[in-house]
Amino acid sequence: MNGDPQSNRPGRIVLLNGVGSVGKTSIAKCLQSITVDPYLHVQMDAFMEMLPDNYQNHPDGFFYQTGDSQGNPIVVVTTGAIGERVLRGMRHAIVAMALQGNNLIVDDVLLDNEKKEYTQLLSDLEAYFVGLFALLEILEAREQARGDRLIGLARWEYEKVHEGMRYDLEIDTSSATPLECARLISKKFQL
Repeated sequence: MNGDPQSNRPGRIVLLNGVGSVGKTSIAKCLQSITVDPYLHVQMDAFMEMLPDNYQNHPDGFFYQTGDSQGNPIVVVTTGAIGERVLRGMRHAIVAMALQGNNLIVDDVLLDNEKKEYTQLLSDLEAYFVGLFALLEILEAREQARGDRLIGLARWEYEKVHEGMRYDLEIDTSSATPLECARLISKKFQL
């Protein structure tokens, strides 16, 4: 069993990448409930929230600038030096956790440098990259319905998240339930 503390084998990693409100967290929780071995759910949001509140809209942490894109709201996120250090630490922590035999479901939004770094860091591990997609209109409707997101974030991330990515599995979450998506992942990678 891969999750056995006596095992010298690194854990497996399933990295879910997609725009905010595509369903990463819901899919991760469903996937946790159906895997044979236990999987830890690692969320980018949890690492971002580790920063003190005064760095949540700060040039050194994570800075959110609202604007307009062809008549639609947009939120541009700039990651400062401290914010980047936090996210880089997250990526390295994921590797450290896996090397201790922990299976992980990583819930992330890959925008720039992290794509290359993840590919390098995970190259010697059993890691699967899963791209989660949905139509922009659906993502924006979900963003509105959630009530806990900055409106316009999905629009800003939409063209960036999947650019240059190569996936082991791509899933359209537009009409599939989180459990259906989790079953596709579990079946594809025999989790």
